[in-house]
Amino acid sequence: MSNTSIYDTPDHELLRDQVARFIAREVEPHADGWEEQGFVPREVLRRMGQAGLFGLMYEEAYGGAGGDAMTNLVFAEALSQSTYAGFIITVLVHTDMASPHLHHAGTPAQKEKYLKKVIAGELITAVGITEPGAGSDVAGIRTSARREGDEWVLNGTKMFITNGVHADLYFVAAKTGPGKRDMSIFIVEKGTPGFSVGRALKKTGWLSSDTAELVLDNVRIPAGNLLGEEGKGFYSVMKNFQTERIALGAMAVGHCQQALKLTLDYVRQRQAFGGPLWDQQTIRQRLSMLDAKTRAARQFMYHCAWRVTQGHDIVQDVSMLKALTGELVNEVVQTCQQFHGGMGFIRETAIERLWRDARVLAIGGGATEVMLEEVAKRY
Repeated sequence: MSNTSIYDTPDHELLRDQVARFIAREVEPHADGWEEQGFVPREVLRRMGQAGLFGLMYEEAYGGAGGDAMTNLVFAEALSQSTYAGFIITVLVHTDMASPHLHHAGTPAQKEKYLKKVIAGELITAVGITEPGAGSDVAGIRTSARREGDEWVLNGTKMFITNGVHADLYFVAAKTGPGKRDMSIFIVEKGTPGFSVGRALKKTGWLSSDTAELVLDNVRIPAGNLLGEEGKGFYSVMKNFQTERIALGAMAVGHCQQALKLTLDYVRQRQAFGGPLWDQQTIRQRLSMLDAKTRAARQFMYHCAWRVTQGHDIVQDVSMLKALTGELVNEVVQTCQQFHGGMGFIRETAIERLWRDARVLAIGGGATEVMLEEVAKRY
C-alpha cells in the first residue's frame, strides 16, 4: 500500500523514517514487557524528547521544531505503525492532547517554567477533563475551583486519565462559575498536597499505558497556575479537541494499515481447503474493500490537517473524521482477526492486541454518537 500523498514533503518522509527507526530500535523489542508492567518506561520517553519528537509544533524558543498540524499528523500516523497502542497513546496524550493546552494558552513565564522540560521529555503530561459523571459531555464536569487570596482551591475527581499514574504535570479542568460552560484550566504538579491517584485502572486494551482515577481534595495551587483566561476553559478544550481527534484518527488509520498488512501476509501463507486462504474470493474482496475504505479515510484525515494549517474551522470535519475512523478501525481489525482464525484469539499475536486496542477508538476522545451529533448540529 503506497502512502504517497499530495500533502507530503521531503521533511515528512524524513520524519516518518526517524519514527520508524525509533520504533524498531526502542519499542518493538521491549513492548511486551511494558504490556505486562502497565506503563512505558520513563527513559524511553526521555529519549524521544532528546530526539526532538515531543515538540514538533511548538516554538523553537523552547526547543520545539516550529511545525504545524500537518507535521503533527505525519508524526501521529508514523507512530501508529507500531502495533502497541498503549505506547502510542502514552506519547500522543503528551504531544497532542495535554501539552497543547500549555502551548496555546500558557503565559511566557509558564512556558519558560514548563514547556522546555515537556519538549525534552523531562516532564510528562496528562489532561484531566473526564469525570465519573462526565465523559464526552465536557460541560457536565463537577470538579470545582474557588479563589482564596493568592491561591486556587480545587476539589473533585477525574476518571480514565491516560498517563494519570506516572505523569509529572496535569492540566485540569474545573468549574469556576455557575454557568454550564464556566470552567477554567489549571496547572497541577504531581506531589501537590491533596492531589493523588485514587486508583490505577485495569483496561481491556492499551495495556502499556497507565490510566488512573485522580482525586483533588482541597488542592491549593498558586493563582499563577491558572492556564489561559478564567472562565474560558470550555473553549480551550474544544479548540484542543481538533488536534486530539486528528491524532486519534491517525491512530485508527495506522491500526487499519497494520492489520491489513498482517492479514495479507497471513492469508497468503495459511494453507486451508487445498490452497492458501488468499485463493478464497470472499477473503480477497473483503480485504480489498477494507483497504479502499482505509485509503479514503486517510486522505480525508490529511485534508482535515491541511485545513487546520489554512486557519479554517473544522469542527464538523474533524467530528466526521473521528466518527468515521473509530468505526472503521473496529470493522477492519475485527475482520482481520476473523481471517486469522484461532490464532487471532491468542494473546501472543499482534492482531489480537490490535483487536483489543482498537475498541476504545470509537469511545475515547468523543464517542461516535456524540461526534455524529456535532456533525448534525452544523448542517
